[in-house]
Amino acid sequence: MRSPLQYLRSLVFVGQMYLAMPVIGLLYLPLALASPRGATLAARHYCHWVRWTARWMIGLKSEVRGTPPEGEVLIAAKHQSFFDIILLAGSLPRPRFIMKKSLTWAPVLGWYALRIGCVPVDRGKRGQAIISMSQQVAEGRQAPGQLIIYPQGTRVAPGVSRPYKIGAGVLYQQFGQPCVPAATNVGVFWPRTGIYRKPGLAVLEYLPPIAAQKPLDLFMADLEETVETASNRLMAEAGFVAGA
Repeated sequence: MRSPLQYLRSLVFVGQMYLAMPVIGLLYLPLALASPRGATLAARHYCHWVRWTARWMIGLKSEVRGTPPEGEVLIAAKHQSFFDIILLAGSLPRPRFIMKKSLTWAPVLGWYALRIGCVPVDRGKRGQAIISMSQQVAEGRQAPGQLIIYPQGTRVAPGVSRPYKIGAGVLYQQFGQPCVPAATNVGVFWPRTGIYRKPGLAVLEYLPPIAAQKPLDLFMADLEETVETASNRLMAEAGFVAGA
């Protein structure tokens, strides 16, 4: 049963979280205009702010497990809510997301996302999106960073099954490097939609890399099994029971 007090705390938390975005964006604007690193610093500050306020305002602690990768690397992550974006962006030195093209029009967030090197794609045209994504990633390799893709293509609630899309495999082959999978349980506490946030411990875990140069079908199968198994383990650790 949902607590009215926790709902009120969640409402206040969500309100201040979105208010903090333009405030921090304006404070860091001179640095962001001067250099993409300034924009990355602003994003990291915002992520720390959200994690800190979540801890004392709604009782949601957060933890990053494993070793955040550095340098030019591909990360394929489980996506359950906005909070896993916060944990990824706040723990990586130079995060760059494969993102929906429509998000580039979002106030503050869209401009900063482009400034730090995120790659917008039109998911409505799958084949064209993959080609465009590959081209833009290749063109951006002069700025080393951690390229993050959500292989399921969207937020997926705990207990819901969605297929893994081929885009992650295309990038894996293009990079010719190991891919770092990342699992999470954040959706147990922070849903895809809605206001209510639950207290607890949200975890993002970087998993051992998948070796480079695997055949595409083997890579996709290995990625799905690795991320889903680890995410299910983290969700069970958080008390989630599928179908309950």
